[in-house]
Amino acid sequence: MNTAFQKIKMMFADPSLRRRLIFTLCALAIFRVLAAIPVPGIDATQLQNLLSSNQLLSLFNVFSGGGLSHLSIVMLGVGPYITGSIIMQLLTVLSPRLKALYQEEGEAGRKRFSQYSRLLTIPLAAIQGFSFLILLERQGVLPQLGIWSMLVNLVIIIAGSVFLMWIGELVTEFGIGNGLSLIIFAGIIASVPSNISQLIIAYDPAQLPLYIAFVVAAVLVILGVVIVTEAERPIPVTYAKRVRGMKVYGGTSTYLPLRVNQAGVIPIIFALSLLLFPQMIFSALSHVSNTIIASVAGVGLSIFNNSWFYAAMYFFLVFAFTYFYTAVTFDPHTLSTNLQKNGAFIPGVRPGQPTAEYISTVLTRITLVGAIFLGLIAVLPLVLRAVTGLTYLAIGGTALLIVVSVVLDITKKVNAQISMREY
Repeated sequence: MNTAFQKIKMMFADPSLRRRLIFTLCALAIFRVLAAIPVPGIDATQLQNLLSSNQLLSLFNVFSGGGLSHLSIVMLGVGPYITGSIIMQLLTVLSPRLKALYQEEGEAGRKRFSQYSRLLTIPLAAIQGFSFLILLERQGVLPQLGIWSMLVNLVIIIAGSVFLMWIGELVTEFGIGNGLSLIIFAGIIASVPSNISQLIIAYDPAQLPLYIAFVVAAVLVILGVVIVTEAERPIPVTYAKRVRGMKVYGGTSTYLPLRVNQAGVIPIIFALSLLLFPQMIFSALSHVSNTIIASVAGVGLSIFNNSWFYAAMYFFLVFAFTYFYTAVTFDPHTLSTNLQKNGAFIPGVRPGQPTAEYISTVLTRITLVGAIFLGLIAVLPLVLRAVTGLTYLAIGGTALLIVVSVVLDITKKVNAQISMREY
């Protein structure tokens, strides 16, 4: 405890770290102010009913930083930018030029790659914003919008998403931690007081054992998130000895850390986007005049409204995208080539192709654990709501994963800054 207080004291004693901390807090305060400004003409009661009855929208609300729960001018949050970044990374599989730009052209190439992601954010925000406005209009949350009102609201929503993207990148550069993750983190934390108040209002002494069981389960989930997030599979690496003149270089041994959860929360975000899109399409088509199309859309909506169906689909998509995203972002062949160029090898494994195959085998095995873990975390609140029927006691596994990951990341960065100051 004393060590923690000493670190907090050193944080505020270091001028550079203090400036970064103040900048981060101010940026998050601006985001929360924007998240409280709603678009005009909403029906708050109807909106809450829609979010409570639609599990996918409530999950999307997590990634919007809580902006969707108030239908604010930043209702899309940083979702379009995250989706754009994911799409750009997936395109590196299809385009060797993009792959070279992202992996081989250094800092300048990564800056250009990020610029393409920013440009892709605008059309994605337009598509998502228009779809949400149509969906909310159909559900009675918004009044019937004319062309001009629709255009004005759409421009406001796109501008809010782009502005949050800019704030997130500023926090990453001048603040502490990853700005996009911190925006989502702030939205999750901001919803905690309302959830606690809802829990107090709905408190029933007869359900006290159930409350205790949920608290224990929440602690176990947090413990599991910490363990899996920090878990690594070390692969031993040895550098061959090289003689140059009268000096001997190399001969040291180290290890290559492979993370169990290599993909982070990206597969959950991508699976959520893929599940949300057909539901929005079915909802829009269910009101058309053509009876065949309307009936097909109604059947599609009824299927997606089945909790067990989309929980199973959600788990499968998260599991599949964990492997896919890991394969896109981590190339064993490139790693094997770099090790061979630097005179390094894995003991007992020949350099070159055998090393790449060995790393790929290890990565496939540990990714299985990470994929199952992410899938269970994603569907945990859906399963709990389906079993208990209590929406206010559902443990948001995805939210806990984001919160714990952000806290661990900030702690590491603060410790690194403090260590630099001490030296």
